[in-house]
Amino acid sequence: MIIKILSFFTAVITFFVSSFSPIVIKPACETRTDFTECKNVIFMIGDGMGFNSINKTKAEEKLAGIAMDTFPLKGESKTRSSDNKVTDSAAGGTALACAVRTRNSVVGDYSYDKYDLVSHPMNLAELAITQGKKAGVITTDSTSGATPASFSAHTDARGNEADITYQQLRGNLDLIWGTTTASFSEADAAEYGWSTIRNKTEMDALEEGGRSFGQFSASVWQQVPSKSMPTLTEMTMKAIDLLDDDEDGFFIMVEGAHIDKNSHNNNGEGMKDALLSFDKAIGYALSYAETHGDTLVVVTADHETGGITLENGEYVYTSGSHTGVNVPLLVYGCDGFIKNGEAIKNREVSRRVACVMGEKCFPIRVKPPVEHGERDLPGCS
Repeated sequence: MIIKILSFFTAVITFFVSSFSPIVIKPACETRTDFTECKNVIFMIGDGMGFNSINKTKAEEKLAGIAMDTFPLKGESKTRSSDNKVTDSAAGGTALACAVRTRNSVVGDYSYDKYDLVSHPMNLAELAITQGKKAGVITTDSTSGATPASFSAHTDARGNEADITYQQLRGNLDLIWGTTTASFSEADAAEYGWSTIRNKTEMDALEEGGRSFGQFSASVWQQVPSKSMPTLTEMTMKAIDLLDDDEDGFFIMVEGAHIDKNSHNNNGEGMKDALLSFDKAIGYALSYAETHGDTLVVVTADHETGGITLENGEYVYTSGSHTGVNVPLLVYGCDGFIKNGEAIKNREVSRRVACVMGEKCFPIRVKPPVEHGERDLPGCS
């Protein structure tokens, strides 16, 4: 009886969504289409990284310049979600991954169909896979965190950790590396063709051609993590080495998550450590692109955290939450991607990345829904 009621409820919602929600999303082919195409994409997201996160780090560490200063194109990304002027990492990540703005807490789904009952937007990693490219996601956060989930899953709430991991294990990425997540099972991973890695030695031993799921300790965000753990730069180097043997190219998303986590606690020392660790990974990505060519490097953030402002010559925190200010957008490898100083919407960033990948009509609506694992639907609790 309960199953019948739930089936009826789902059918009603499906009818409502398909009948009253827009079916065709306005394609990006009506925007700029003259971008130089690149075979490879390295998309780097500093979670919570605002302009003053960078300025505070440089000023207090007495640094004349960092890798982020060397980008030829420097602009801004306008952050918000569909339902709030201040986005969270789920909606912010979805905008950067799928070129759509959705509600806060929703991952990879439309705001009008957040339960993925009818369809969901394709993300850039999925686009890369349809193009025959290899694709990977690495983060200093849990592998089920909001940003990595935005590039590897579709679910109504960022807290649906089991559903996110379920989709990741059954997905087609070549690698997913981050810190541990509760519902991960090494046996389940092996069943779906993944090798599990838990330290730098196991990471270094990986060879091209396989798929790997990283479950590292929480210290990988630091410039000097705990013994046996890789740095974010080492993760980036190894991941690119594993992905760049494909003649069609590769796509990788790299997240430095702890700029955000430390700023929530107004921990300036931790924030600076996380930002410099992220910047070192950016430096490697730039050197790879400069050496190999045919590679787009994009650096941005999902939002700013901490409301860092300059007061009486010092950078100080004014908040323990996210803010709605614009965040950095740095580009290498495509001269027309932005104009210097240009500010574009966060969802437009991923549209332009898709154009550089050769897809002129992005976002792309995908149906039927993905296969879901455990999650909370209305009426099911």
